[in-house]
This record gives sequence, structure tokens and C-alpha cells, in this order.
Amino acid sequence: MFVMTRHPAILVTGMSGVGKSTVLTELARRGYAAVDTDDVGWIEVIEGEPLWRETVIEELLDRPRESPLFVQGTVANQGRFYDRFDAIVLLSAPIEVVMERIDRRTNNPFGKSAQERAQILADISEVEPLLRQAATHEVSTDRPLAEVVDTVAGIVEGIPR
Repeated sequence: MFVMTRHPAILVTGMSGVGKSTVLTELARRGYAAVDTDDVGWIEVIEGEPLWRETVIEELLDRPRESPLFVQGTVANQGRFYDRFDAIVLLSAPIEVVMERIDRRTNNPFGKSAQERAQILADISEVEPLLRQAATHEVSTDRPLAEVVDTVAGIVEGIPR
């Protein structure tokens, strides 16, 4: 008799510049199912606020999974889906690390202007504490990528199936 194991869904969230996309890319390289909701099709902007397309996220989370699913994103309506995730992982880093990464990154133009940098600092001050309250795990990304990804991937092992 074949018994299908329930594979978990993990939300990876955090402020701009903490390394969410980099961690997600490495998880995918290691063979995990990974969805970056910053990619086209997952987000709609309503009255200037980027939000998940709720029906699309519901469909994603309803799909049968052959392996753990990591979903990356930070949007105002993500809390609506917290109960659908087996773990909520907040990635964080010291402000100076975040700003240095934003200066160096070439895959995302956000954070290059003074106004955007001010928004990032405001988000770290105002939004990150809210994410921290909802998180089941917090992982600091101010260490080697392999260690961060090992830690995030290891969270799956602690989730009952």
C-alpha cells in the first residue's frame, strides 16, 4: 500500500535586501520546489500596494506536492495565508548588511534612489517587527549562503508530516 506523505509549504519572508531571492534560488538548485512571488503573475498592485493574487496563491497551496514547497514573498496580504503554511521563516540581517547588498545587487533596481532607501529603512523599522511576530523561525542572513540555506532547508525536518 502506497501512502502519500504530506509535504510542507514554507513561506520565506523578510525585508528588501535580506537575501530572500538568493536563498530561494539556492533552494531550487538543491532540488526543492520554489516559487518567487516577486516574479510576474503572482502580484497585483491595488491603490499602489503590491498584493498577492489571492486565487493564484490559493491554487498554488492547494496543489499536491511531491516535495516541500518554499514560497518567497513579502506583501501586505500574506497574513491571510499564514494558516496555509507549515512554517513562516523570517530572513533578517543588520541594516548595514542590507544596505550594502542593495548597493551591490544587479537583479533588482529597488533601493537605488534615496526615496527607496528611506522606504526600506522605514519598512525595517515598522514592518519587520510585525513579520517577526508572525514568524515561526527567524534566520539571520549575515553569514555564508550555504549555512543560511542549510538552516532554512533544515526547518522542513522539524515539521510533522
